[in-house]
Amino acid sequence: MIRPIGIDLFAGVGGMSLGFEQAGFDVVAAVEIDPIHAAAHAYNFPETTVIAQSVQGLSGDDIRGLAGIGDRKVDVVFGGAPCQGFSLIGKRALDDPRNSLVRDFVRIVSELDADYFVFENVKGITVGRHKAFLQELIAEFQMHGYDVLLPWKVLNASSFGVPQNRERLILMGAKKGRTLPNYPAPFTRAAGSIGAAEEGPSCADALSDLPDAERFEHLNLTDAVATSSWGTPSEYAQEMRCRTNESWRFGYVRCWEPNVLTSSARTDHTAISRRRFKETKPGDVEPISRFFRLRADGVSNTLRAGTDAARGAFTSPRPIHYKFDRCITVREMARLHGFPDWFRLHQTKWHGARQVGNAVPPPLARAVAEAVIKAIGTVPERPSRTLKLGDPSLLSTTMASASKLFGKTFKVVRRDTKSGAKKRKQADIEADRLQFAAE
Repeated sequence: MIRPIGIDLFAGVGGMSLGFEQAGFDVVAAVEIDPIHAAAHAYNFPETTVIAQSVQGLSGDDIRGLAGIGDRKVDVVFGGAPCQGFSLIGKRALDDPRNSLVRDFVRIVSELDADYFVFENVKGITVGRHKAFLQELIAEFQMHGYDVLLPWKVLNASSFGVPQNRERLILMGAKKGRTLPNYPAPFTRAAGSIGAAEEGPSCADALSDLPDAERFEHLNLTDAVATSSWGTPSEYAQEMRCRTNESWRFGYVRCWEPNVLTSSARTDHTAISRRRFKETKPGDVEPISRFFRLRADGVSNTLRAGTDAARGAFTSPRPIHYKFDRCITVREMARLHGFPDWFRLHQTKWHGARQVGNAVPPPLARAVAEAVIKAIGTVPERPSRTLKLGDPSLLSTTMASASKLFGKTFKVVRRDTKSGAKKRKQADIEADRLQFAAE
């Protein structure tokens, strides 16, 4: 079985990679400049070539060579390039140096001669003066030989089975002559972050079966503990725990330990903070911290990323649990985002929360990817192989050590795609040395 292949640009920890894999794609390469994100991506996707450098100066031929795909057709390139979106007087917004990464996205799509692309970004570039930027981006794709699906759409993750109110612009296109995909139709509805969920999973559906992290002293020292004290899972939670074969969709089954609670390091809140949290009603915002308190029967507010060390290392604001007087753990964030329990984040709360907040919810990415695979005309099949996850040390590395790791030859496992074989081999990847501040 030869699966269509995709390449993830600005990949982060791999929310879009997971969604596209679950839809039936093999993600052969992921480009991500942040070494902490790149390390976690390599752990969760052991057969994807992780290229830990900026897209600037990286060519389509570079990606083909590093991923070992030769001249094989690239079916789709996807990702979300950061952009400022501000028009300059008398100039195009795309000519603004702050938006150069967006132009690099278009350039790499063209250099790879990809049949399809999916560009995602914040809703903000669709309103006000930012609209001019979006129109320029569409024109840029058209100049490079791509038809763009219009009108563009902003999709809410809560409409695609995610218990979180999160809106993202999704722009899709196809090489001229190819069948354009259609936008996926919503199949769940939510009334917003302070309303009750309708038809889709709620916060309680996502979190109620998870053991309370504060029951385990061990989680003051680490982020994982083996336990048998799991609650009865909802239908949504059963999928997150991969209790059935259908939970894996068309992705690769991972070897993992379902009895281990991961990404659950505890937070040492003060007594004053806990009292304020306790006094905050579900659906309200705590006035001092400005943290939102989840509603058991509602969906989460948008989970945000915080910033990396280069931009001040501001902590992401994790919501308050609907039942417990504490902020939710990184695993609970992951549940609200649609990441299954086998998927691991960095062990620290700061990096782990940043990885979740930066990611596209996998179920939303999967819905978009399913639309692309339908346009290609491929009928997805479940792969027969099971993958072993990567080296656990990739989840505990510091920014400084991760930068050194990717500054040297970094061995990852990837598929031998030249012959379509299913065997695995080691690939030496020479990544540029990155200069990041140590934690």
